[in-house]
Amino acid sequence: MDISLFLFPASVLAPVGLMLVAALLARLKRVGTAGLWRVFQTLSGSAVLSIGVAVWLGPGTLPLPSALQTSRLGLILALGVQVLGTVIGGFSARYLQGEAGQRRYVAALAGVLAAVHVLLLADHWVVLVAAWALVGMPLQHLLCFYPDRAFARLAALKKRIADRAADALLAAAAALAWMEVGCGSLSALWMHIAQAGASPALQLSALLLVLAVALRTALLPVHGWLIQVMEAPTPVSALLHAGVVNLGGFVLIRFAPLLEQAAPARAVLLAFGLATAVLAGMVMLTRISIKVRLAWSTVAQMGFMLLECALGLYTLAALHLIGHSLYKAHAFLSASTVVRQTRLQSLHGPSSASLLSLAGAPVLAFAGVLSVQLLSGQSAWPWWWSAVLALAWAPLLWLPEVSAAHPARALRLLAGGVMVVGLTGAALLAHALPLGIQDAPQHEAGLVALSGLLTLYALLAVLQRRPRWLAGGWRWSYAGFYVDEAYTRLALRLWPACWAPEPRTHAGLPIACLSADRRPLAT
Repeated sequence: MDISLFLFPASVLAPVGLMLVAALLARLKRVGTAGLWRVFQTLSGSAVLSIGVAVWLGPGTLPLPSALQTSRLGLILALGVQVLGTVIGGFSARYLQGEAGQRRYVAALAGVLAAVHVLLLADHWVVLVAAWALVGMPLQHLLCFYPDRAFARLAALKKRIADRAADALLAAAAALAWMEVGCGSLSALWMHIAQAGASPALQLSALLLVLAVALRTALLPVHGWLIQVMEAPTPVSALLHAGVVNLGGFVLIRFAPLLEQAAPARAVLLAFGLATAVLAGMVMLTRISIKVRLAWSTVAQMGFMLLECALGLYTLAALHLIGHSLYKAHAFLSASTVVRQTRLQSLHGPSSASLLSLAGAPVLAFAGVLSVQLLSGQSAWPWWWSAVLALAWAPLLWLPEVSAAHPARALRLLAGGVMVVGLTGAALLAHALPLGIQDAPQHEAGLVALSGLLTLYALLAVLQRRPRWLAGGWRWSYAGFYVDEAYTRLALRLWPACWAPEPRTHAGLPIACLSADRRPLAT
């Protein structure tokens, strides 16, 4: 019997089994804490090798169970997630040394990784809904690893409410699609759309799917839990920002055939993504704490990634997903280094950009992006996206207002230009990777997105030159535009909960929990 008949399915499914074994072993008292971490690292490393074999064999080499299906992007993400889990496991073993509850932590970490692998393989509505719900269940234990931290418990409560709402929306989307197609298979759904298009029921299903993804990816206005989760251990933050929260982008890419036929759903996605990218980007500029700034950066990046999906640029969204995961994993796990770098930069003192560079940087960046595209002979994305990239990379070409020697300014401008050209070349090379994704650019929506990001760049330019003009808006931006406060009140009103630690007494007075109107709840 040919062993290759079993190699591909086994290599794809092995990570799920290995992570479940790690979760079960964490419940056994016979294994010491240090030994448990060694076992987890061994099993996680074996899972990396297994999924690496699956990537090498390629998707679709052999059939899997009917409810599961592989794709090249899914396999690459599965490999990245497992590598991330292995790195986080090694970091956590040192970070949590001497802490209580490490067994619970290992079990929850392994459970999250197992559920993510199932979600990446889902080819059936039931598997998709169940796997995404299962990702959040062990994640709650990681968020509340320190149960005496009130804001960690509040963040877990707000995420749980958002997750349950997303589960309900996703289940409703599944029911509508199932009734229309006659089965829950996603592959059958793609075939139905290709033959008959998207009926009103499927249009509504796509809209519910978009709303569910918006809740899961912490877009405004339900982003607060992702900011407050900084109370959790640093490796948990890395897992969230580099792995779990990015799953919404993968789901949207997976449902690209449905989104292409659902203009209302794309419009809603465009509005959520663009508003989140612009507002969260402004709030991020007001933050001093490194980890909180990184958290707001994640919110903005999620908005930007979903914006790419709304514009039909699915390949760029996939590359954004992968790049953001790698960057945020490194940023959180090396947060102390970032703090030192920030302190060194602050020694040079603030310096505003010159008016000429603020006006000329987007033009030069746009010319650089177009030049690389022309020289490469590739037209990987529309012209308006080149303009968006130019706006994003224009700050690399800003020159300070302070007087400096002309050679130093020229060298800085040259370095910025090299970075713009290098980033464009890297994007083109990555865009040529065989990810099996087909783009469907939406040109009218692209112009809307370009207008929104032009507005953001104009605000940044005003902040550089005339910050007093935006003093009132700056205070609102520092407060996060008070969006999270409204959601927090709503969450506590809908689901009053004791998110503070167990009631204790201080000077004979009980410490009570708060409701939405800040009245103490009964304890």
